[in-house]
Amino acid sequence: MSSQTHVIFGAGQIGTPLALLLRSQGHHVRIVRRRGRAPEGIDLELGDARDAAFATRAAHGAHVIYHCMNPAYSTATWARDLPRLMHGLMDAAAHEGARLVVLDNLYMLGAPRPRPFDEDSPLNPCSAKGEIRAHVAETLTDAMRRGAVRACIGRASDFYGPGGTQTHLGDAFWPGALQRGKGQMLIDLEHPHAYHYTLDVVRALMLLGTANDEVEGRVWMLPCAEAETTRELIGRFSASLGRDITPERMPEWMQRTLGAFVPMLREIREMAYQWQAPFLVDDRRFRARFAFTPTTPGAGAAATVAWAREHYGKKR
Repeated sequence: MSSQTHVIFGAGQIGTPLALLLRSQGHHVRIVRRRGRAPEGIDLELGDARDAAFATRAAHGAHVIYHCMNPAYSTATWARDLPRLMHGLMDAAAHEGARLVVLDNLYMLGAPRPRPFDEDSPLNPCSAKGEIRAHVAETLTDAMRRGAVRACIGRASDFYGPGGTQTHLGDAFWPGALQRGKGQMLIDLEHPHAYHYTLDVVRALMLLGTANDEVEGRVWMLPCAEAETTRELIGRFSASLGRDITPERMPEWMQRTLGAFVPMLREIREMAYQWQAPFLVDDRRFRARFAFTPTTPGAGAAATVAWAREHYGKKR
């Protein structure tokens, strides 16, 4: 594999480990973010990617551009920023003749259904955030159809795993789970739900960035293990931790009441439908194309517990 320049917009729970993985493969890597640092050996460009001119400058020389940005979890913020970010990176990719690899979620596909979501699932949003995601996705897919940009989309459900701080199984869950044996949850625990392991997502994005051109112009469901309930996944955490973790689910009435005063609760409640029935993903096309075997839930849980002990232990 020859060395290329890979530019990653966003340095959060996916962007940073993606940069490290690409560097380990011998590539020149640049992270673009609004503030902060980059790991050793990785270039850093600071600025606001909502400024299309800046995004194009920051992507100079790129062979591959990765869109791993996700603004604050707010419908109003998404409506304002997500279209601008997408247009800016599309312009940057077109200017450089680079491949754009976009990490996206499943919000635009709507409510759970009997058949698992796959690459052919129609856009059918049933939430304000889903409507925004659908509009932005249509903007990109239209540009791909017209040949205006070389791009592909990798879609994933909810994350768990090392680095997954901004998840239902992240900052809100692990401090209590480690200190008191009780992890705070806002979601239903009893239905099978497709969770994507963070490091599988990272590896999958690298594969989309470094594969032949035939991956372009397409949506790909990123690989994940067979869905199990959130309660079962927490049980795996307990087994790896060596002691029980009891999930503490905030009652619906309390979520509604507190939502009047806590904006984030209102934002999260809008997406509760994703846990009220089996939420399944069919990733067979990605697995077949890349001979990819996702991390097993047992191994993923063990690695997540090891990371959580290290990451949240430092904050005690």
